[in-house]
Order: sequence, then C-alpha cells, then structure tokens
Amino acid sequence: MTFGILALVMMFACCALGIRFVFFGGSVLKEWGLESTAGALILFRRMGLMYLGLALIFFLGRTAGPSEIRSAVCLVIGGTALLLAGLGLFEFLARRVSAGIFRSVIAEAVLGAAFIWVWWAG
Repeated sequence: MTFGILALVMMFACCALGIRFVFFGGSVLKEWGLESTAGALILFRRMGLMYLGLALIFFLGRTAGPSEIRSAVCLVIGGTALLLAGLGLFEFLARRVSAGIFRSVIAEAVLGAAFIWVWWAG
C-alpha cells in the first residue's frame, strides 16, 4: 500500500466520521452503549470538525513524496490509531462501553497498522 492510497482511505474515513459525529453523534453514543447527553454531543460535534480537518490534510498531502514530515505523520497517526484501539478495548473490558465499540477498535487497529507499514516500507 502506498501513502497516496492510504491518504485517500483516511480522507474518506475522516469525512465519514466527521459528518457522522457532527450530525449523528447520538447514534455513535447509542452504538457504544452510552447516554446521549448535551455535553457528549457538543464534544462529538467538535471532534467531528477535527476529523473533517484531518480529511482535508490527507487530501492535500496525498501526493507528498518520502520526507521526514511524511514519516512523522505516518508514525503519529499510526501510533494514535493503535492507542485508540487499545483504549476502546480497555473501556470495553472495564464495562464502560458495549460491544458496539469493536467496529471502531478494528478499524483503528487496521489503519494504525497500515500507517506503521507505510512508514516502515517508505
């Protein structure tokens, strides 16, 4: 997998997450077995805008050649995604979220591994 392909995958994923968090945050909370409060929805809308910003970064940077900054992006995004997967698993084991979180955990683990792979191969 190349950085350009992974950047496009991330762009689509971030757009989907951003739109879902901004407009349908309550459905994500319900899927994870959490109460949909005003505070949680405010945080989800803010996170959604961050995801939309990340989508733009990946779209604009999809053609970046091998460089220190591209390597840093791969390591940071890969590490963050793997940590998010671990946190989701931890929250499930602590019984704070339902099994609905596993879709997110799997996606985060796969994307994290893909970014680490692109960094390693690049």
